[in-house]
Amino acid sequence: MKTQAAQGNALAQHAFGALYYLGRGVPQDYAKARVWYEKAATQGYARAQFTLGLLFAEGQGVPQDFAQAGQWFQKAAAQGDAEAQDHLGFLYAKGKGVPQDYAQAAKWIQKAAAQGNAVAQSNVGVLYRDGQGVPQDYTAARQWFEKAAAQGDEGAPFRLGGLYYFGLGVKQDYPTARQWLEKGAALGDAEAQDHLGTLYAKGHGVPQDYVRAYMWFNLSATNLTGDAQKQVEDNRDKVARRMTPAQIAEAQRLSQQCQAQQFKGC
Repeated sequence: MKTQAAQGNALAQHAFGALYYLGRGVPQDYAKARVWYEKAATQGYARAQFTLGLLFAEGQGVPQDFAQAGQWFQKAAAQGDAEAQDHLGFLYAKGKGVPQDYAQAAKWIQKAAAQGNAVAQSNVGVLYRDGQGVPQDYTAARQWFEKAAAQGDEGAPFRLGGLYYFGLGVKQDYPTARQWLEKGAALGDAEAQDHLGTLYAKGHGVPQDYVRAYMWFNLSATNLTGDAQKQVEDNRDKVARRMTPAQIAEAQRLSQQCQAQQFKGC
């Protein structure tokens, strides 16, 4: 592979860069990954253009630079790379490295979703739910979330649960919200775990159960950082004030057990 890469084979160059990126057979080295990705990307290899864009977006081996990321995503997206299209749309939605433009965000994310990219399908659902770049349409949002969830997208079950919890485009239905949130929680989605804790704390769609509420809040908090983590910890602590020491100990035991089971069967 190295010989082919040195001879200018773009596919080999990208593959060689991936070895450095992942640290497979060589020490992990984002800077060296960037060198090989860039060689392939400048030859027009779309996948390398996308992965090079990721390095700039994440600041791996290079200073974080969303403008550079956007330029490489644009090149790959124009060649039909679905992940690049979705990432480019995300930059437009957030105004990172490009002017915020929801119409452009919707254009690129929809292109990726049409290719069957599950993350993009979920993101299209968000655009329809929030009316960003497209007319607000909760039914369309639900349909896109369902497509993404069927492919195993981690965030889609939480988003579906939200529609049913708040009755957006569907009849408010706490039991169905719980079912979707449980699917998301089992995939490790911290927001789904947090909202599942809220259901148990309030007894919405389930019998009120402070032990399970504490457990889900606790698990969610371990997967979050910053203000989001603090908010979930506050939710947990409010529930804890209504619990006995024995109940708190049981909730902590269940948290450890669920973590060990990778959130399955909790």
